[in-house]
Amino acid sequence: MSQGSRSGDLLLKEVPLFKGLSPDFLRTLEGIARRRFVPKGDMLFMQGDRAEGFYVLLSGKVKVMKLSSQGKSQILGVFGPGDSVGEVAVFEDGTYPAYAQAIEDSTLAFLPRDRFIQVVRENPDLALGMMAILSRRLRRLTSLAESLALKEVPARLAQYLLTLASERGDEVVLGLKKGEIAEVLGTTPETLSRSFAKLSSLGMIEVNGPKVRILDERALRRISEEI
Repeated sequence: MSQGSRSGDLLLKEVPLFKGLSPDFLRTLEGIARRRFVPKGDMLFMQGDRAEGFYVLLSGKVKVMKLSSQGKSQILGVFGPGDSVGEVAVFEDGTYPAYAQAIEDSTLAFLPRDRFIQVVRENPDLALGMMAILSRRLRRLTSLAESLALKEVPARLAQYLLTLASERGDEVVLGLKKGEIAEVLGTTPETLSRSFAKLSSLGMIEVNGPKVRILDERALRRISEEI
């Protein structure tokens, strides 16, 4: 990459999307990637910006969100080291469909669309890996849309916690402020706090600061399915 690695940053070879690639392909990716440091609060891209490539997080966290015409925001996802953001740029020569903002100081690798496509043509496994990532993300967004449209807040929270647990185990670190989680779930921080309290009082979860331990997955799943 164009700049040296910061201590603690992932290397491209450690990114799940690129694992298993030959050393030659990894060197090619390193050659086209541009390292970028984005301070907390700064935007990676705006909705409607020309999409000229995508980003891979090497450290930090980024949230992707949509804004309504009234200025109300809806967080679509929060991404950390090893995740990719803006992949639509690889498959569509258009614009970014959402906003992306660093919620921590973040280091990213930017991969230009045209040059990355050349690499993909020589290694179709990369395309399959990206399709798998996009498919998982689409399932999450579909589930979120259904939840926001049909479910009460405790059910939305239960589903959110179960999704995190499926990726990280029975004890999860939320990694987001209460207001940001409320944005994800389409509610207010006050209502979210009451929902946490309800699930705790029912013995389904145990909350210790940013850590949440799932105590009764079966009961939590029943709550998550309520409409």
